[in-house]
Amino acid sequence: MKPVVLSVGLCFLGAIQGAEAAEPVGYHAFSVHAPERGADLPVSVWYPAAEGGKPMLVGDSTLFRGTAARGDAPFAEGRFPLVLLSHGSGGNAPGLGWLASRLAAEGFVVAAPNHPGSTTGNASQIATIKIWNRPADISAVITAVVADKRLGSRIDGNRIGVLGFSLGGNTALSLVGARADAEAYSRYCEGSAAGPECAWFVRGGVSFKALDKERFNRSNLDGRIKAAVVIDPAMAQAYQPESLAKVAVPTHIINLGRPGWIIPAIEGSKLARAIPGAGYDTVSDATHYSFLGECKPEGPAILKAEGDEDPLCEDGGSRPRAAIHAQLVNMIVGFFRRQLQVGH
Repeated sequence: MKPVVLSVGLCFLGAIQGAEAAEPVGYHAFSVHAPERGADLPVSVWYPAAEGGKPMLVGDSTLFRGTAARGDAPFAEGRFPLVLLSHGSGGNAPGLGWLASRLAAEGFVVAAPNHPGSTTGNASQIATIKIWNRPADISAVITAVVADKRLGSRIDGNRIGVLGFSLGGNTALSLVGARADAEAYSRYCEGSAAGPECAWFVRGGVSFKALDKERFNRSNLDGRIKAAVVIDPAMAQAYQPESLAKVAVPTHIINLGRPGWIIPAIEGSKLARAIPGAGYDTVSDATHYSFLGECKPEGPAILKAEGDEDPLCEDGGSRPRAAIHAQLVNMIVGFFRRQLQVGH
């Protein structure tokens, strides 16, 4: 949950000549007002597209490869399910284009906000611990996208899913009814089993005993969401058990790493057992950072030069990150196809 890639100069969008997606995938960026924050959120939308639009790379940076799309291309014919995508702490929506574009190519509209206070270039410990803002962001995006004149006519509002990674996994669980427990999280972070994310919060001035319990523990259930995929959920120790037992939305949890080696902060098997009917998978040769975009060849040297000790470009085995991504896409698309009845 510690922020990553805050200083590598991410360029969210880079238009280029001749960039083509394997299948027609459109990309649209706009702003959504978030009432809880009293501020606007930048939102990225990927969608099934017809021919046209401006070729571009989404999420291209000095460190990560961008993903081809066609800016403001015409929509393909039909109405499509909507998937909300929530990035991890220190991440950003365009950087998850590798996944969003594949979902769009498979017949989903994907909408992903940047979460202020825990996104690239705009992150702090004090803001990140305010976890209640993130599900409110997603709910605001659903409302805005469904109401949008251009997007709303192409979305089936009865088929909405959510997908979250790391702190975004916490967000996704919150949206289907899981409730956080401030006292449980405080005990974890002040105990002998505390993970590195706890020390990161403390360095930024967070006092676990002073958490806003009313908002930290509140319900953020959004009844419009019909399915959830959760990747490496942050704050895995901080859920009210009775709330997990009441989750009624089909949920699938995926951990990146070998069972027995996954750190407690994101270990999801216990959560999956506590949620009725939830599925659970691992990708044993992946790491937490495998969910980020593919690094460029010069990526490791850039990180070394910047003194970044996080192994952002390293995975857990012999497979390249692209192969891990392909496996994750198959798992995620398969789940959403079943639960949101794509193609039925």
